Amino acid sequence: MNRDSLKSLLKNRDFILMQLGMSTSRIGIFMQEVAVSWQLYQLTRSPLALGILGLSKFLPILIFSFFSGLIADIYNRKKIIFLVQIFALLNALILAFLTITGKITPLLIYLLVGLEAGLYSFESPARQAMGPTIIAKKDFPLAVNIMNITYQTTNFIGPAIAGFVIAFYGISTVYIINAFSFLAVIIALILMSPLPKIIKKPEFNFNEIKEGFIFVFKTPLIYGSMYIDFIATFFASASTLMPIFAVDILKVGPKELGFLYAAPSIGAVIAGLSFPFLNRIKQKGKLLLVAVCFFGLNTFLFAISKNFYLSLIFIALSGAGDIISVIIRNVIRQLNTPDHLRGRMTAINMLFYSSGPQLGETEAGIAAYFMGTPLSVAFGGIATIFATIYIAFKTPKLLNYRDNN
Repeated sequence: MNRDSLKSLLKNRDFILMQLGMSTSRIGIFMQEVAVSWQLYQLTRSPLALGILGLSKFLPILIFSFFSGLIADIYNRKKIIFLVQIFALLNALILAFLTITGKITPLLIYLLVGLEAGLYSFESPARQAMGPTIIAKKDFPLAVNIMNITYQTTNFIGPAIAGFVIAFYGISTVYIINAFSFLAVIIALILMSPLPKIIKKPEFNFNEIKEGFIFVFKTPLIYGSMYIDFIATFFASASTLMPIFAVDILKVGPKELGFLYAAPSIGAVIAGLSFPFLNRIKQKGKLLLVAVCFFGLNTFLFAISKNFYLSLIFIALSGAGDIISVIIRNVIRQLNTPDHLRGRMTAINMLFYSSGPQLGETEAGIAAYFMGTPLSVAFGGIATIFATIYIAFKTPKLLNYRDNN
């Protein structure tokens, strides 16, 4: 089945174009995330300031996601993604200009990062809802795995490059590279085939938004996976505090910081490559529970480590656990949602998987301010384990979910 699906996907021109475009763009995006965190910490030397960075990302997503999913179900999804790339390109150039001219401030960083998050709240539902329309259902589980492997690969490459670029060429160069990386998606979209029309196109009104929420919260497989998504990323979010771990705890510089950001993706890529073997396990609900708990455990071990290389191993293993759960959750949600509701489901899900890490960054920053950075992250790792077990047993349909294909 996987071999046939792989052959099918390799012949799928639109799938390959989108992966090439998004992969190139994501390298720039992940480079910019490292640069923003490093720049903000250099300007403020405050864990609380890094925590506010998460809040500045969350608020636009919270505001726009209520109707961004509906827009993805009404309008051409390719055009939505295209427009977002244009505005994101301009946003990155503004960051570069302000940095070069010395006019950058923490407030301007918050505003521009918030604007990017607002753009993302429109791009993500359109892109994810587009996936099942260009990929055959039988090929979709493997496609999700491939998409996650490429995502995590770029999440390794981007931060690793960013550390060296910051060290040798400066932060503004990272922003310029990110700006040009958006051109890859724009070109891919132009070359792709027209999307099939949505058969049951909704109208833009409150009742249609309400329909999306009713579907999600009446479907245990959907809302159960979303709850676990939120809890894991909320409690175990350590990425915004990486500059503090690098500088104050592990005593390393920007190059090593890049590897700390990249390590979870190394683990995720390795785990993603092994997923065809794990996919033979039919009890996907229980596999999901184990994967998220493994993620929380290694986040805890990372928090208490004082050795740079051990820290790399633990944070890489956390990425491995995370990617297994991500693949399972995505397949469950996308294949159990009708196409005319997929944009709205994805937007609601975005509230969970985006608000989790963004609010988690804020929580981690505040907790680090009062109790110290290692204790804050260690507490989050343990809380993830207990909260995930509780949600799983409270949602038996998810816990007992089996893959019958």
